Amino acid sequence: MRTLRFDRDGTMLIAEQRDGDGPPIVIVPGVMSDAHAWRPVVSFLTLPNPVVVLNRRGRVPSGPLGPGYSVRTEIDDLHHVLDALGQDVELFGWSFGGLIALEAATERRGLRSVVAYEPVSSPFGTDAIEPLRAAQDAGDLDQAVAIVNRTVSGFSAEYVDALKESPVWPALRPLAHPLAEELAALNSHRAALRRYREIDAPVTLLLGEFNGGKPPYGTAFEVFRQALPQARHLRLPGQGHLAHAEVPDLLANHLAEAIADRPA
Repeated sequence: MRTLRFDRDGTMLIAEQRDGDGPPIVIVPGVMSDAHAWRPVVSFLTLPNPVVVLNRRGRVPSGPLGPGYSVRTEIDDLHHVLDALGQDVELFGWSFGGLIALEAATERRGLRSVVAYEPVSSPFGTDAIEPLRAAQDAGDLDQAVAIVNRTVSGFSAEYVDALKESPVWPALRPLAHPLAEELAALNSHRAALRRYREIDAPVTLLLGEFNGGKPPYGTAFEVFRQALPQARHLRLPGQGHLAHAEVPDLLANHLAEAIADRPA
C-alpha cells in the first residue's frame, strides 16, 4: 500500500492505494473506520484494479473535520479526490460512506459502478449525539466507543464488554473523536433521494442478512432500496453491519461480484 495525498483548500486528505491495472476501485469508509480497517478487505480483493481507500477528514493522518463541517463537506471531499484521480472509478461506500458515495453519484457522470453496503441517512442515532458530546468533552473515548456500539448500533452489553477485551478496542478509541459531529452532520442532511433514480451508473446495494427489516441498519437500508428501484441487491449471508471486520474475504468476494457483473 502506498500513500496518496489530496490537498483540498488547505485540508489534507490522505488515502491508501494498492496498485493494479484498470479503473480504480475507491472505498469510502463510514464512522469508526479508516483506511487501516479496510486493509483486510483490500487484501482479499482478487480483481486486478488499483484500490484507493480514503481516510476521511477527522481521521489521522487526514486533517480535522474543520469549521462548518457537514455532509456537503464530505461530498465535496469525495468529488475532489475523484477529480484528482482523473478517471472513471468503481465507487464503494460503507454505512455513512455509502451515503456520501450515493450523494456524490447524483452529481457526477461517468462512474463505472456504485456499490453501497448498508448506507444510512437521517434520522439516525439521534439519541447518541448529546451523550457522545458529553463523553468527548470529558475526554472519555472509552465511553464514546461504548455509546456508539450500544446506542447507535444496538449491540448488547455483553458484546461491548467482549469488544473492550479484544485488540480491536485500542484502534476504535481514536476513531471516536469525530463521532458526535459526524452524527450531527448526518442528521442535519437531507439526502437527495428523489435524484437517486437519475444515477447513470449501475448501483448495487449490499445488506447483511441479520439486518433485514431490523433497526437501525435494516430500516435505514429500506429507505435507499425504495429510492433506487434500478439497483441490484446482494445479501451477505450470516452477517450484519461489520462484515469488513469480521469476514473481509466474504465482503471482498461480494464487492468483486458487484463490480465484475455490472452491466456493460
